[in-house]
Amino acid sequence: MCPWCLIGWHQLQKGLALVAGEIEAEVRWRPFELNPDMPPEGEPQQAHVMRKYQRTQEQAAAGRAQMQRIASDAGAVLSYTGTDGDDAPPAMMWNTFLAHKLLCHALDVGGPHVQTPLKLALFRAHFNERRNVSDPAVLLAIAEKVGLDRGPCEAALADPAMAERVRAEEAHAWDLNISGVPAMLVQGKFLIPGAQEPEVYANALQRVVSRLTKPII
Repeated sequence: MCPWCLIGWHQLQKGLALVAGEIEAEVRWRPFELNPDMPPEGEPQQAHVMRKYQRTQEQAAAGRAQMQRIASDAGAVLSYTGTDGDDAPPAMMWNTFLAHKLLCHALDVGGPHVQTPLKLALFRAHFNERRNVSDPAVLLAIAEKVGLDRGPCEAALADPAMAERVRAEEAHAWDLNISGVPAMLVQGKFLIPGAQEPEVYANALQRVVSRLTKPII
C-alpha cells in the first residue's frame, strides 16, 4: 500500500471542505498495484525501498521520517517501527491483489459508502497495526469489522471473475497513462495525479465542474 494514497485522501477531504455546498463528490477506489510481483511472504518496507529505489539504509530511514512528517501534516499517521509497548511486527510490503478484489466486492454490494470505510480500515491495518493485508483471514476479519458479510467476501476473494475484473481495471488505468498512485480520475476523464495540497484539489474540481456545465454554443 502506498502512503501517498492515504495522504492524498486526507488532502482531498480538506479540498472538498473548501468547496462544501458547491461541489459534492463520491469516491470510488479503483485497483492499481505498484508491486504486482510481490511474493506471498512480502518484503520488509525499508529493504524494499533500498532495493527498488537504490537507497542506502540511511537514505531510506531519512525518507521514511520525511514521509511521516508529511503524513502528520496532512492528518494521517504512519507507524513503521512501533512505540514502547507496541508488539506489532515491523513494517512490511505485501501483495495487495486480494485486497483489491475485496474492495471491488465492497463497491458492488454497498457502493462508495461501504467501500471507503473498508479502504480506510485497510490503511489502518497496514500503516498502524502492521497486519498482513495479503492474508485472506486478515482481510475477512477487517471486512467483518466494517459490517460486510463474511461469506460473500470469502467467495469474492476466491472468484476468478473478480480477479479478471481487477486485472482489467488495472489495464484500463495504464491505458489512461496512469503509472502511479494516487491518481484521481474525475468523471472518468479528468486526471489529477499525485497527492496534492487541498487548494489544488479544490481548484481542480471547480475547473472540472465549470467545463462540465459550460453551455455548448
